Amino acid sequence: MTDVVELLGDLLRFDTTNPPGNERDCIAYVQRLVEAAGAETRIVAKDASRPNLIARLRGAGEAPPLLLYGHVDVVTTAGQEWTRPPFLGEIVDGWIWGRGALDMKGGVAMMVDAFLRAARGELTPRGDLVLAVLSDEENGGDFGARYLCEEHAEAFDGVRHALGEFGGASQSIGGRRFYPIQVAEKQICWLRGRVRGPGGHAAMGVKGAAMGKAGRILARLDSGRLPVHVTPVARAWIEAMADALRRPQALVLRSLLDPRLAELTLRAPVPELRILDRALRNTVTATIVHGGSKINVVPSEIELELDGRALPGFGPDELVREIQALVDMDMEIDVVRHDPYPAHSDLSQMPLLGDVLRDLDGEAVPTPMLQVGVTDGRFFAGLGIQTYGFLPLRLPDGFAFTKLIHAADERVPADAIRFGAEAVARVLQRYAG
Repeated sequence: MTDVVELLGDLLRFDTTNPPGNERDCIAYVQRLVEAAGAETRIVAKDASRPNLIARLRGAGEAPPLLLYGHVDVVTTAGQEWTRPPFLGEIVDGWIWGRGALDMKGGVAMMVDAFLRAARGELTPRGDLVLAVLSDEENGGDFGARYLCEEHAEAFDGVRHALGEFGGASQSIGGRRFYPIQVAEKQICWLRGRVRGPGGHAAMGVKGAAMGKAGRILARLDSGRLPVHVTPVARAWIEAMADALRRPQALVLRSLLDPRLAELTLRAPVPELRILDRALRNTVTATIVHGGSKINVVPSEIELELDGRALPGFGPDELVREIQALVDMDMEIDVVRHDPYPAHSDLSQMPLLGDVLRDLDGEAVPTPMLQVGVTDGRFFAGLGIQTYGFLPLRLPDGFAFTKLIHAADERVPADAIRFGAEAVARVLQRYAG
């Protein structure tokens, strides 16, 4: 019987760097474990080298099915200097090293371990369990969650809630240990901006050239910020943190709930405010510039690719209006891709998740969280499934968790993985829908 730490080490030894992914061998390994424990499985794939595993375990019939899902693809290690090889899954001084230890083979190991415990009869879930081990999250999910939700939605019939990424890792603030649980995420809203101006001979020059306009627009995007909006999830997150902290810190946090005061507070050089700043406004970041094809010709058009992220409840049109107001210049903006997320989140399972965390850590302060990035949760949300980012890790104070995601020397304490596996198992035992 494989321990959850050994399981994680095995998963890390599969090089599933995406692109190209090549998740097949890793998925097959998990399938063998699950079938050996007696659960039903099937493989669903848009591409044979990019499969997805769906496993189902019958429960006591007293609750709706609960979905557990996670991806086994990882981002590249190219150009990074690692202290230890990223695909050996080494355990050194109580730490597990490797690409994916945090994002998110560690979480997959927790969920698979808890699922196997249920399959072996060590715990009895009140409803069916559905386990989905996915490909391609790191490159948009087209071969993974998106494909499953669009082409095989029947696999998730009756599911109302899911455990997935990203959330549950402890962070110490003001002497308290918080466990933020993701219940919502921002929406991908990729944009293309076009700036036009007169062309001509570079030796002669032109006034009002597109290149100059684009430069001024980029400067405004870099230095400016879009307006503050306090969404219901952000309010619940901030209030939960403020309730747990002493008065000076609590007052600072509560000032964020007033958009007028928030603009002042968020300018303070406090690292903890950076994520909240992104969670309280729509954002846009210029990432790619196209323009010009010959050194002595002034281009008449410059194209900007913009990574926009919209808060839940906001649409692309609102984001575009805010960007145009910020740059205050003539720029055409088209929407390239929009992955929606519901305006409202179902927080009904937060008491259960909070109770489990407090059982395992008497100092735990669970809070809801708004993810400023995106996860596969957006696709399951389209099926009416509420994801809780609940992959708990009790981490040492000062451990730079977020700085190691997608970075060199990604690693996680073995005890934190065991903590998370036990937390997930307790949720499976208690979930009542």
